[in-house]
Amino acid sequence: MNTPKQRITVLGSTGSVGVSTLDVISRHPDRFEVFALSASTKVDELLAQCARFSPRFAVMASSAHAAQLAEKLEQNNLPTRVLSGIDAIEKIASHEEVDAVMAAIVGAAGLGPCLAAARAGKRLLLANKEALVVGGELFMRTVREGGATLLPIDSEHSAIFQSLPEDPSTWARRIDKIILTASGGPFRTRAPETLSSVTPEQACAHPNWVMGRKISVDSATMMNKALEVIEARHLFGVLPEQIEVVIHPQSVVHSMVQFTDASVIAQLGTPDMRVPIAVGLAWPERIESGAGRLDFRQMAALSFDAPDAALFPGLGLAWHALRAAPGTTAVLNAANEVAVQAFLDRRLRFDRIHAVNMETLEAVAPSKPASLADLLALDASARAAANAAALRFAA
Repeated sequence: MNTPKQRITVLGSTGSVGVSTLDVISRHPDRFEVFALSASTKVDELLAQCARFSPRFAVMASSAHAAQLAEKLEQNNLPTRVLSGIDAIEKIASHEEVDAVMAAIVGAAGLGPCLAAARAGKRLLLANKEALVVGGELFMRTVREGGATLLPIDSEHSAIFQSLPEDPSTWARRIDKIILTASGGPFRTRAPETLSSVTPEQACAHPNWVMGRKISVDSATMMNKALEVIEARHLFGVLPEQIEVVIHPQSVVHSMVQFTDASVIAQLGTPDMRVPIAVGLAWPERIESGAGRLDFRQMAALSFDAPDAALFPGLGLAWHALRAAPGTTAVLNAANEVAVQAFLDRRLRFDRIHAVNMETLEAVAPSKPASLADLLALDASARAAANAAALRFAA
């Protein structure tokens, strides 16, 4: 008897994770079909994806881009229905015919659709850090109450997930420590005093991974690892002091779990996002991802070092935010998004991203957010404070 295909919605389909997801899906036409796609501004890229995968729905963030896409679909005689706006994105994330949702929208904008998918009890493949960094306990509670299946797609959290027993009820008594690995990005060996001259092009040139511009800058500052510490705290139910970060330049060991008996289990692989994506799509089974195989006979030595606090001052903000008032992690995320965009726009020096984040944390005192509206209001306040700080620190 043939197993029905899984119907997949891909949120953020024109970004690097979205493109990799569609590549994995295309390798298994007998298992998966694309139900809906969403993108922010890349009309032509989404048009090409519609032509290849024939989704029922395609959603653009704005009505203007949606109109452009609809016109081009009609010119090419393609039947995909075009929608626009956040409500439409939430609709395709929670649609009754959807089996799984790849949440790959970058930034806090992805929180609402992630919550919608969780409430609807979907298999949620989470590549959006901010759902946990901003949403925190609210998001995890929604996952539990909605009966959703949450599968982490970040390479580090997927590695931890793969290293743990399948029964989450056993994790608390078995985990001693979670060890997140970090490549160190392109500036791992630079002197801190030289970072003031870093350009966006240099910051986005990651030595191991192909990623979008925002996450590439976060990797260069190691704010991505700070966000991942916060994410791991919520995903795996550990205390902040049970999370450690080590620099691993080769990006072969994607993360590790140290258990209470002192044994360590790690997940290894080539630095290719198609591996954790394939894990999420097929779990608990395994499918071909398209990624290359490791050849241990040809592998150079694997090294691990402590992060340099002077070179990566933002990393420590993770533990600070987790121990501070509820909502502080949302403030940190908003500040960092504003600061990174200012840097990419050449309005802020690279070495002042941390200064904007620090000033915003000092300026905004969060009260415990109890709803999505509370989180969005806190996010807006933090962005306003961060924009003011960015102006003061302007390049």
